Amino acid sequence: MRKALVTGAAGFLGSHLCDKLLANDISVIGMDNLITGSMSNIAHLEENPNFRFVHHDVCEFIDIKEELDYILHFASPASPIDYLKIPIQTLKVGALGTHNVLGLARAKNARILVASTSEIYGDPLVHPQTEDYFGNVNTIGPRGVYDEAKRYLESITMAYHRYHAVDTRIIRIFNTYGPRMRLNDGRVIPAFMGQALRGEDLTVFGDGSQTRSFCFVEDEIEGIYRLLLSDYHLPVNIGNPDEISILDFAKEIIKLTGTDQKIVFKPLPKNDPLQRKPDITKAREILGWQPKIRRKEGMQRTYDYFKSLSREELNKMEHRDFSSFKS
Repeated sequence: MRKALVTGAAGFLGSHLCDKLLANDISVIGMDNLITGSMSNIAHLEENPNFRFVHHDVCEFIDIKEELDYILHFASPASPIDYLKIPIQTLKVGALGTHNVLGLARAKNARILVASTSEIYGDPLVHPQTEDYFGNVNTIGPRGVYDEAKRYLESITMAYHRYHAVDTRIIRIFNTYGPRMRLNDGRVIPAFMGQALRGEDLTVFGDGSQTRSFCFVEDEIEGIYRLLLSDYHLPVNIGNPDEISILDFAKEIIKLTGTDQKIVFKPLPKNDPLQRKPDITKAREILGWQPKIRRKEGMQRTYDYFKSLSREELNKMEHRDFSSFKS
């Protein structure tokens, strides 16, 4: 069997990616330091003979004895609530962690796909965002720790591609949602759904006119997989261009949950993007990919997932202690 290393394997996207690879006859070594990931996301893989978990921080030297065909680098805090609490670890995994996995890819002669983000576009002045847009990022703002970690990730990846001829892929992930997200993730979908489950009013920041576009995890993972198997080494946007304002989205959540919560408004966080919509022309042309699952279906599946969890499981998703992790 072909073999892949997935960093961040116990995270939201990483765990779904492990499932996808295993379903396509690729054995998986999952690696995670569990700073934001959870073993519950990969508990169903425990008995799978083609899956092995390694508890390890990719910022430290990575020692893998086996040969590898693929490395998929998804280790990183990805939500504002996380990277604002652990900014130094966020920068380190984008820099040191990426350096380590690229070195491993070179040593193993493995193809490597690194997970970048739409956040590299910052608060965009171009709409929708194409891969050739350089972005509008505040390097010293609170969100800069994540934005710049990912921009550096892209730069060092291309340096390894050009200087060492490493076989690289770069995906720019736009807002993704679905089962296995954390309720305390800090992003709008779990935040709204958590408030709905607790019977709280929905919090909208600013006046709600800012826009987002949401891609269901099943579609996102299919795009990632197609990029991995492609021969294209420059960045590719993977996301759903179906754009909606946050205020309208809050109204959709209230309708979906059948609740009568009010919408309350709070000040907009600093440097929060006012528009976010991917141009997916490259993904369509190069990968033959576009999202298939409509937001109504995806949101229902996500809400059903959260409702299926026990109160104990929900409590675990709402509390996370970062104090034991070194910076």
